[in-house]
Amino acid sequence: MLQKSLIRRLDLITLQLFVAVHEEGTLTRAASREAIAVSAASKRLMELEEALGISLFVRQAKGMSLTPAGETLLHHARQMLFNVEKMGLELGEHSHGVRGYVRMLANLSAIIQFLPEDLRDFSERHPQVKTDLEERPSAGVIQGVLDGVADLGICSIDSDIKGLHSVLYRQDKLVVLMPPHHPLANRSSVAFADTLGSDYVGLHAASSINMRTHAAAREAGKVLRVRIHVPGFDAMCRMVQANMGIGILPQRAYELFGRALGLHAVPLTDEWSDRALILVVRDEALLSPVSRMLFEHLRGIN
Repeated sequence: MLQKSLIRRLDLITLQLFVAVHEEGTLTRAASREAIAVSAASKRLMELEEALGISLFVRQAKGMSLTPAGETLLHHARQMLFNVEKMGLELGEHSHGVRGYVRMLANLSAIIQFLPEDLRDFSERHPQVKTDLEERPSAGVIQGVLDGVADLGICSIDSDIKGLHSVLYRQDKLVVLMPPHHPLANRSSVAFADTLGSDYVGLHAASSINMRTHAAAREAGKVLRVRIHVPGFDAMCRMVQANMGIGILPQRAYELFGRALGLHAVPLTDEWSDRALILVVRDEALLSPVSRMLFEHLRGIN
C-alpha cells in the first residue's frame, strides 16, 4: 500500500524541495531557492511525511534538521535527482550524435598520472561517448559514488570504500621531492623518518598523501613540520623550487612537473610508499552499457 501511495504522491519537485530544506536549514530559504511559496512548500513536506508515515525533520526555533529517516530519504532523493538529471543529459546528447554519458570521480594522483592517456585511448575507441571527470580526494570519491553523483570512481586502496565494489586500476610509487642542494638529494633511497627534520610542503588536508604522511610521522613519534599546504603537485613543485620545504608526491608526477624545474626525487623505502589505485562502483551489474565499457577499459589496463 505504501508503495502505491508513493508512486501516486511522490514527485520530483517535492524531492528537490526536501533536499533544499536540508541544505538551506530553513523552509523559508529553501522555498525561496526553489521559487515556491512558503505555504506551498510546507504543504508539500507535510504531504510527503503523510505518504511515508514518518517524520523527516526535527523542527526547531533556529531551523530544521533531518531525523534518521530523513537521512535515509536524503540519500535516495539525491540519487533519484541525479539519475533524472543524467537521463536528461544523455537524451540531450543523442541529438548531437553522442551515444552515451559517463560521470566519473577520481583523486588527484589518478588524474595527473594516468587518466589523460587512458581516457584518450577510450575516447578514440568510443568517440560518441562523453565523459564528465571531476577531481575529489579519495574519501570524496567514495562518498560521491555512494551518493550516486558518479557512475564510477578512482581512489587510493587504503581508503574505507564502505561496501563499494572495487578492482585494481594502477600502481604508483611515492618519492621525496627536494632541491638539488638538499642534504638528502644524493641518496638512492630514504626512509620517511629520516626526512622529518626538514620543513614540508604538504598537499591539501583531505588528500590521502597528506593523511598518510601525518600518520607515518606520528608512528615515528614526531610531528610533520608542514610549512605550507598547496592544492596540487604542480604547486608543490614550485614551492619546493622556492625552498619552502620538501614534499611527497608520486614518481610520475615528479617526472611531469618536478624534473623540468631541476628538482630531485628520492624514492621512499617505507612499505606504504608503494601504492595502489582502485576503481570503485556501487554495483558492477547495474552499470549502464557505456559506464560498463569504461569500467572494463580501465580495469583491463594493468
